[in-house]
Order: sequence, then C-alpha cells, then structure tokens
Amino acid sequence: MASSTFEVGFVPFNPDGWGPPEATSSTTTNPNPSLSSPTIPVNVPFAPFSRSDKLGRIADWTRNLNNLSNRRNNISDSVFDFTGDDSFAATLAADEDSSFRLVDGKPPPRPKFGPKWRFNHHHNNPSRHLPQRRDEEVEARKREAEKERARRDRLYHMNRAGGGQRREAAVFKSSVEIQPEWNMLEQIPFSTFTKLAFNVPEPEDLLFCGALEPYDRSYDRLTPKNERRLERFKNRNFFKVTTTDDPVIRRLANEDKATVFATDAILSTLMCASRSVYSWDIVIQRVGNKLFFDKRDGSQLDLLSVNETSQEPLPELKEDINSAYSLSVEAAYINQNFSQQVLVRDGRKVTFDEPNPFANEGEEVASAGYRYRRWKLDNEMYLVARCELQSVLEVNNQKQFLTLNALNEFDSKYTGVDWRQKLETQRGAVLATELKNNANKMAKWTAQALLAGADTMKLGYVSRVHPRDHFNHVILGVVGHKPRDFASQINLNMSNMWGIVKTIVDFCMKLDEGKYVLVKDPAKPQVRIYEVPADAFENDYVEEPLPEDEQAQPPTEDAATAISSEISVAATDVEDKEITAVP
Repeated sequence: MASSTFEVGFVPFNPDGWGPPEATSSTTTNPNPSLSSPTIPVNVPFAPFSRSDKLGRIADWTRNLNNLSNRRNNISDSVFDFTGDDSFAATLAADEDSSFRLVDGKPPPRPKFGPKWRFNHHHNNPSRHLPQRRDEEVEARKREAEKERARRDRLYHMNRAGGGQRREAAVFKSSVEIQPEWNMLEQIPFSTFTKLAFNVPEPEDLLFCGALEPYDRSYDRLTPKNERRLERFKNRNFFKVTTTDDPVIRRLANEDKATVFATDAILSTLMCASRSVYSWDIVIQRVGNKLFFDKRDGSQLDLLSVNETSQEPLPELKEDINSAYSLSVEAAYINQNFSQQVLVRDGRKVTFDEPNPFANEGEEVASAGYRYRRWKLDNEMYLVARCELQSVLEVNNQKQFLTLNALNEFDSKYTGVDWRQKLETQRGAVLATELKNNANKMAKWTAQALLAGADTMKLGYVSRVHPRDHFNHVILGVVGHKPRDFASQINLNMSNMWGIVKTIVDFCMKLDEGKYVLVKDPAKPQVRIYEVPADAFENDYVEEPLPEDEQAQPPTEDAATAISSEISVAATDVEDKEITAVP
C-alpha cells in the first residue's frame, strides 16, 4: 500500500529579523519561484473575528468525533476547527437547526421562573456580555451569590437595629475612661444576648411611696393645629437617686428581703443592651452575699439619647445645638417638663404607703410614685427594683397607673418626616420613623413601663418652635399605648430581657466581694466587665448647674433677625416671650 506523502513548501529565511523577507530582497534564493508570492492556502478554514469577541480554545483534540450533536453544541468553543473540511458545513447545519420551527398550532411552552431563569434572564440581557467559558460562568454565579448574601446581611442588621442601619463611620467615646490598673474579667458580645431566655413569675409589691397627680385627658385631643406651649417647672424637684443611696432599698437590704437590688432605669439598660449604640456603664458592688447595681454621678443613664440608631450622623461639636450631648440634655429637659404639664394641677393627689423618700418636708416635688417590687430569680435569689410611675387615671372607679415620656423633634432634615404635616394624617409613619431612629430609647421606656406594672404609657410629641431655637417647644400631640401590646409591636421579648439580667447576675454572683463596672464598648456590639478599685468613681467631677446669670441667654438681635427672615411667625412668638436656659 502506497503511503501518502506531505510536501512542505519553501520557507524563506530572514536574517534581518522576524517574519518573511521582502519580495525584493536579494539575500534570499527561492528554488521555486512560484512560491515567492504570498498565496492563500487551499482547504484551510478561516474564521474572521473582531477585537470584542472572546477567544476560546484554538483546537480541541479530545472531542468525540462520532457524536455529531456534541460536536455541534461545542463548535463555538474553538475559533479554528482542524477536524475536517466540513467545519463550515457543520456550523451552517447548526444555524439551520436553531432556526427551525415546527408549525403545529400549539402555543410555545411557558417559561419557568425559577432561580436558574433569574440568572439566565439577568445574564442574557443584550447590554451584558455572555460568559464565553465555563469558568467565567461560575465566577458570575459566585458574584451574584455574594451580592445576595450581602443584601440579606444588610437586612438582618437593619432588623436587629430596629429598622435602622448602624452608623459604622461615626466614632463614639467611652462613657467612662478605662484606667490601666483595671482588670478585664469578661467580654460578652450582643449576639449571645439574643439567644437568652428566662421566665420569671409575677412580681410582688413590697412598698409604694410618693404621690401621683391625675392625668389631664384634654391633652389626648391635641393636634398640630391646636398645639400647646411647653411650660417650665422650675420649682418642682426631680430625683435621680442611685440604688445604694436609696434609703428604702437600704432598709430592704438590711431586712434581707432580696439578694439583688437595682432601679428600673438600670434594669431597662441591661434588658435593652443589644439595641444600644452609644456607650454606657453600670457600677456593680458585691457586698457579702448581696449584689447592688448602681450608676455613677453624672452618668449617661440620667440623660436621654436622641437619634441613637439613626443612619444620619449628628454633628460632632459638643457646642452645636444638634450634637448628641446637646440633644440629650434637651430631651431630658423636655421629658421632665412634659411629665408635669399634662397633669391636673388642682391639688388632688393619690398618696401611698409612705411619702417621697427623697424629698424634705415642705419641699415641692414632681408627681412621682415609687413602686418597690420583688421578682424571684430562683429558689434562693430574689431581685428588688425601684420602679417609677408619673401619673394616675380613674377609669370605672379603678386606678390606672401611667408612665409619661416625650419624643422630641429637633430638625425634620435629620428625620425626613415633618411632624406638623404628618402627625395628624400619618401618625403611623411618624411612629415608625421614631422607632427606627430611637430604637433603644423607646425599648427602654417600654421595659420600664412593664417593670412598673403601668396600665398605659403615654408618648408625647414635642417639637421646637423653630429648628434653631432649642429653648422653646410646643406639644403637638399625645398618644397612649398598652405596654405589652407596644412591646410586641417593637419586637421586645420579656423572657429574653430577663434572660440577659439573669445571665449577668449569675456571673456577678460568682465574683469576689468588691467593685466592678460593666461598660458597653463604644465601637463594638459587646459589653465588658472590669474589676476596679474600691474607691473608684468616688472623686469623679460632677458638673454643677451654672448660676442663673451665667446660663444660656436668649438669641441676640442679629440672631432674632435671621430667624424672622426664615419664619417670621415663629420669630415673633419667640421675641414676645422670655427665653430662659435649661434648668
């Protein structure tokens, strides 16, 4: 059998560089002049392509030539096909098969809208390039999966924050300066708090002190159109006494009524710790077999945070009227005055077992009722807490206890909702915005109402007369809520809150006698427990209120003129009435 031969043509040599020599070069001798001119090879397939096309394999020697369908399906994997002279015929056949349609009168099949369809629909968009290789398609799927995972994580963190995403760019300071001699014992991330649960039986009332004034129901009918000016109560004293300074708690501790002692403000801070963003601290004292939860003098627990969980950052300058500290002082001032203005001040009071334990004889005090309640944590451990109520209401000859708190609007540019326009027609949207921006504060108010056994919690909506005037305010409306229903609405679980308290109490009961401090990390969602010296925080500087003549004064004439140019009605109202400082 004669063997086939393959004749190799003449290949000229170019000593001057790469590529074939010029046709006129005399250094090259061509024994076959017919091959000196470039000619197009015969029976060699040629596939033109543009620069935007992505190239696959030049040749695939592993393909099964017996499987024609496989050959047709994978023909686009290579640019050149050296498997035979019928390459273009196969391509033409594939194109003809793809354009073939059977006319049978049946409607085309309905597309399946599954995950695969969503991926193909997204990537078959003419504005996007199709993946040319298998590895590119896998990478595209990975990118889509990463985007979906990031979206779910973003929604998860928004729900954890009460509807608001936490401000990662903001830098917060610690509420207490960590000293180098302090010994850190434990750090607990907030992620562990969400898994805790503990059920306590109904509490027992040990003592009721103070006196309450009835609530004025006319404030329930307030609207932005018939607003009321917020009054100032300079002659009424408000008390924020810590646990160990309470004479009633000291007496109950001496009588061995419980093992753990605290106040409702401290307990609510622990219960709602996972919703907090700003730093706070609680002092823990282990004395014998008893545990006392205290707050420092001038602690952040005496103030009210504003826009703590909002996405919009507040000004960092402390002197700015819209900074976090200035708004906290303003909110505390509004909350105290609101709780006394909405009462019927005709001399009628509901008195209890003992008078106000913090007031001197003949001293005018704010309407407040202190309810000392005891909860059973286990067979040998009880917890006593002082809970506060602000008012009482007669309904069907029965007393209903109320807690009074006020939300404050300082500038609608930060919240995005103007109360004067939305409060009457879209009250739900206003409340939802406040729940997003102040998730921690409203959760603590709800927890305090549940601890005190309040029948109703009243929320007041107080706004500035003008966004640049932080001294004068108006009450736009008051809304009442049932504490248990409101807790369910904001996803506040009582068993989870008591689980947090029980876990911290169990950990502290294992410590030696001494003083400790629980600090919320200013940058991370976690708390740390430090062992501190016995004399820690005793010599802390407490900022005293300024004398009357040194307190903040009304705006100057230039400032008043600037305000009147923006809103003349509000400026006229401000100038007609004296502006005094926050007490």
